[in-house]
Parts: sequence; structure tokens; C-alpha cells
Amino acid sequence: MVGLIGLPLASQTSVKTVIAERGDGIYSILRKQGMNPVRHYGHFVDLNQDNLRDSIHLYEGREYIIPQVPVDTVAIEESTIKKASEIKEVSHILNDDIFGKEYASTEIKSNKLQGAIYYLISGHGGPDPGAIEKYEDKIIAEDEYAYDITLRLAKELISHGAKTYIIIRDSNDGIRDQRLLEIDRDEVAYPNEDIPLNQLMRLKQRVDVVNKLYLENAGKYQRLLVTHVDSRSKGQNIDVFFYHHEKSKNGKRLAESIHETFLNKYRQYQPNRNYEGTFADRSGLYLVKNTLPAMAYIEVGNIKNKKDQKRILDPDNRQALAKWISEGVLLDFETRD
Repeated sequence: MVGLIGLPLASQTSVKTVIAERGDGIYSILRKQGMNPVRHYGHFVDLNQDNLRDSIHLYEGREYIIPQVPVDTVAIEESTIKKASEIKEVSHILNDDIFGKEYASTEIKSNKLQGAIYYLISGHGGPDPGAIEKYEDKIIAEDEYAYDITLRLAKELISHGAKTYIIIRDSNDGIRDQRLLEIDRDEVAYPNEDIPLNQLMRLKQRVDVVNKLYLENAGKYQRLLVTHVDSRSKGQNIDVFFYHHEKSKNGKRLAESIHETFLNKYRQYQPNRNYEGTFADRSGLYLVKNTLPAMAYIEVGNIKNKKDQKRILDPDNRQALAKWISEGVLLDFETRD
């Protein structure tokens, strides 16, 4: 159901509202209005912050405000998507087809991260899907969900002026709003290198790519973010964990900033639930030990656990994870030495 809320005559505008129906999420309700859900997700949350459960879920039967879309921005969005074969800036829109045709355009909302460079690695990929699990008679894999969260995180960082390098890449996946993500094996390493079958060679390839880029950008503010979906026993659900190198002051601060953001979000939206995620040094992990930039290694959940599957499979939850991580990254950048 769609309605309009009248505003004072001086404004000459009306606010469009909709009633959430059973099964609606932020993505689906925006799509029903013909809007790009990735682009307008944050604005929707800002407008309806006091009317959301856990900051991301809709209440059935409640009224929600739909973001206004100026007519000229619709034309810009459509034209820039058509030119998504390479990154181009059109006014305040940055375009990159790695995010998929629907979500190729990213609105630059601020310059808070201007000058910062982030290397983003999602776990597994290529010949290695990571842990697989059967869910509703369909096989799901770790790497697809880690990659989706990583793409969403990249868009959040870009929207604040950062430069990002997505190290593990899939040219035909893009951001996906489905719960059950199809498994494939065609991911490559930046810029377009086949991923080796051997585990150690896969990790070394990622280290080499990041370290090469790091040296090319010497003197600039650079950080590495690794996003990983864990695999443990089915009965063990985990909160989001953050790791860093024991000797890296900047890595510790980055991991701590993201952890602090998650802690505050849980206090705000789930005050009756204890958040048990931690940040700690894990210097023995290959990527933590051998990469040059200060880094945070993020475990977002256990793909085999039913409670964690709810967090990982829901596209709104994946968007929230990306947004919360990005807010922690912003906190780290703003409080840097």
C-alpha cells in the first residue's frame, strides 16, 4: 500500500510512504518502488531509523518513508549504468561494472575517506569454494557470501571517497540480493589472474598482489580488509570476530575500531543480547603474517550454524554487516595519528 504525507505548502513536496507487507525487506520494498536498493538503502535507513528492528528489518503492517529521487538523478543513473565497462565519474556518481549491472553506480556521499586506499580480500574463491553446506535442498558455499559482503563493503567505502582494490573478483556475479547464491568457480585475482588450486599458492598469490600494490602506493594511507565466512561445527554459532597482527599498532586500532562499532550497534539495537565477538591478534594466519599494509581479518559467521545462516543468507543482513564494517573503518580513519 502506497500513501503520501503532505508537507507545508512552502516545500511544494510530498513524502511517499508504503506499508510493509509480509516478507518485505528493505531491498524488496525499494525494488517495488522501482528504485535501486543498493544506492538508496542508506537513505531509507536514515529516514526510518526509529521504525526498524535491529536497524535493518521492517515490521509488517507499519508505514515506511520512501526516499525522494530527483528526476535528473534517474537519468544520470540509467546513463551511467550503460557505460559500466570501465570506471567513470559522472557528476557525483562513480561507475564500476564489478558490482553488477543493477548496482554499477555508486553515489559519492562524502569525502571522509579521501586519500585512503583499501585492499579488500574475500575468503576462498576460484577452485576453492570454502566450506559448503546444504540449505533447503540447495548447496551454499562460503566464498559466495564473503564475496557479496566484500562488494557491499567496497561500495560503502567508495561512497565516502576511498579508493578500493577488490583483490578476488568475479566479473559476472555483482552484488546479489538472493538468499541462496549460486556457486561458481570463475573468480580471479586482481587484475585478472587465475587462482591456483594449491592452498598455499592461493594465499601467496593474494599476498603478492597486495604487497605489489602497497609498494606502488608507498607513502599513502593504505589498509587491508579480509572478509571470511567461518566453518565450524553446526552447533557452534559465533559473533563477528576481528583479527590483527600482534606487532601492528595500526592494524590493532583498525580491528578495534570495527569491533567497537559492532559492540555499540548491538547495544543500541539488541540491548538484551550479549555481543561476544572479540578482536585479537592472530599473527599465525598466512595473510595476517605476510601482507604489508595494516589489516583487519574479519570472520562474519559460521556457515554451518542455523543462527549464523540467518545473518549471512539475508541480503539485508549482509548489507548491514558491510555498513557496520565501513563505519568502523571511518572511525579508524578519522582518529588516525
